[in-house]
Amino acid sequence: MSVLVMKFGGTSVANLDRIRRAAKRVGVEVAKGHNVIVIVSAMAGRTNELVGWVEETSPLFDAREYDAVVSSGENITAGLMALTLQEMDVPARSWQGWQVPVQTTSSHSAARIEGIPNDNIMAKFDEGMQVAVVAGFQGVSPEGRITTLGRGGSDTTAVAFAAAFEAERCDIYTDVDGVYTTDPRICEKARKLDRIAFEEMLELASLGAKVLQTRSVELAMRYGVRLRVLSSFEEQSDNAGTLVCAEEDIMESNVVAGVAHSRDEAKLTLISVADRPGIAALIFSALSEAGVNVDMIVQNISEEGRTDMTFSCPTNQVARAEQALDKARADEILNYRDVIADTGVAKISVVGIGMRSHTGVAAKMFKALSDEGINIKVITTSEIKISVLIDRKYTELAVQALHDAFELEKQS
Repeated sequence: MSVLVMKFGGTSVANLDRIRRAAKRVGVEVAKGHNVIVIVSAMAGRTNELVGWVEETSPLFDAREYDAVVSSGENITAGLMALTLQEMDVPARSWQGWQVPVQTTSSHSAARIEGIPNDNIMAKFDEGMQVAVVAGFQGVSPEGRITTLGRGGSDTTAVAFAAAFEAERCDIYTDVDGVYTTDPRICEKARKLDRIAFEEMLELASLGAKVLQTRSVELAMRYGVRLRVLSSFEEQSDNAGTLVCAEEDIMESNVVAGVAHSRDEAKLTLISVADRPGIAALIFSALSEAGVNVDMIVQNISEEGRTDMTFSCPTNQVARAEQALDKARADEILNYRDVIADTGVAKISVVGIGMRSHTGVAAKMFKALSDEGINIKVITTSEIKISVLIDRKYTELAVQALHDAFELEKQS
């Protein structure tokens, strides 16, 4: 029998009624002849509650015990889901990460999956079990300790299981009915996409779209796992949601697939830094060692052996970045006059695989922003993406203007 993976996020299992609704969807797939692996998140809000308890108990907590506590939310959901399915006369049982086992690294709270042997679950399928309900977000380290995969880790769990079991498809149930051309809360013309390429989804996820966790899309692209994003609150059809698939599975697409935005951005500029070989390595090594996640980088033209270096990072890492740079200057590793931080910016991006074969995308983007009086502070590009930093107060206007300029409300 073919295997189908179904993942239910926190809002989809937020209470017993929603767990029953999700279980009915699982029952439909079992009736179609599938063996089903269900990956569940903790009930909405439960993980934050558990994290709060840990931090209140021990501000300088042991990461191993942190994982033991915060992973318990998924265990509760898995047990309740299995019980609900059993009440529906569907042979099901729950599995914690260590029982599968989901083998991970030892990096507690940010572990990475290294392997998922399928022997245990497949043996139970052969014995008549039809649904394996697996606690997402968790695994077991080589030392035998519970680990967690970081925020959004249940998406990664689901894709990893789909790859390990060569599943027909991996369905991600959430509180939205698919992937949109942009955030529909900002742009009422936003359109749900029937299909989107892995590369486009990966860029959108990394640029601010919250539908799928970035690592899960990377994993799906690497192993060719067909993902479907759909709502757990709406009636389903065979073509519901958005299919995330290989580029060759898309007949024709718009030049631009979507517009993404991120408000949590800051721009830092090092004024008058020495322009010599190795200076960039020194700057960004210092930032890396401090755990600063640098994104966009621009270096100005050198004048009299000095230059300015601009980069962006998350707003909540500005203080850490400034501290790292000050320390590097105090240790005489770097020599610069000043650091200027602008925490009032947003990143706006257009993404589309059609950019590879079409010219004029950048010109159209920049003109659309110019027509609205929006000044661009920084620009970066890749083969299928153009990103700019602008004043944060223009975020909604920029998203709407670009959505209109590329006519994303129209079908390709």
